[in-house]
Amino acid sequence: MIPIDDSPIVRDGKVLILAMDHGLEHGPVDFENVPAKLDPSTVFETATHDAVTAMAVQKGIAEGYYPSYEDDVNLLLKINGTSNLWMGEPDSAVNCSVDYAAEIGADALGFTVYGGSNNEIEMVEEFRDVQEAGREHDLPTVMWSYPRGQGLKNDTKPSTISYATRLALELGADVAKVKYPGSKEAMAHAVDCAGDMKVVMSGGSKTSDYEFLSTVEAVMDAGAKGLAVGRNVWQREDPTHLLDALEKVIYEGETADAALDE
Repeated sequence: MIPIDDSPIVRDGKVLILAMDHGLEHGPVDFENVPAKLDPSTVFETATHDAVTAMAVQKGIAEGYYPSYEDDVNLLLKINGTSNLWMGEPDSAVNCSVDYAAEIGADALGFTVYGGSNNEIEMVEEFRDVQEAGREHDLPTVMWSYPRGQGLKNDTKPSTISYATRLALELGADVAKVKYPGSKEAMAHAVDCAGDMKVVMSGGSKTSDYEFLSTVEAVMDAGAKGLAVGRNVWQREDPTHLLDALEKVIYEGETADAALDE
């Protein structure tokens, strides 16, 4: 971990990543109710909102669409990822080199590690290579730290999420993206386990505006530094309205109630 407050993906010490790697990870199912969002340019447009500090996409999307938005959007290139068609023990293919990510114009790198998977050792070694290569290009690394595998029964158990943040710190991530462990107190412990590394919550499946913002409020109160969100923003008819509210909760410290009332 290194200090990254001067990185383009950080605003006032906070991070709000708009993720759109779902086409690979989940498939077209995530777009069934919002077919227009199959066009990545629509989500890049959303990412021009001032609240968004980076947009996370896979290599092909970055190649095809980022050049049109490079002046308005910071690019977090997701280095690995695997389709939902894969039925084996959790793993994630390395789909892009760090050198090529830098050539495309990435401002940061993203990498998934499934701690607890039978493939953990291989994934951690791959992360090592990416993290160290990222240092050569002055690119911070965000770890999608997702404990998962046949021996893990509850991937949002508080002790599991705390282990996930600590794992990311120990391995050299600059930001850890983790699931919400169910309470502000549990999230605070996960943040404590991360030392000075930034912790952001994974947005997860779409919920109501108030339910989602209340969770984000709890996460920020617990000491986390932001959010990495996809479906809870771009699956909405009016993503700008939610991003306006997220800006108030994340950067201005407002409550969910106050953010929605304005």
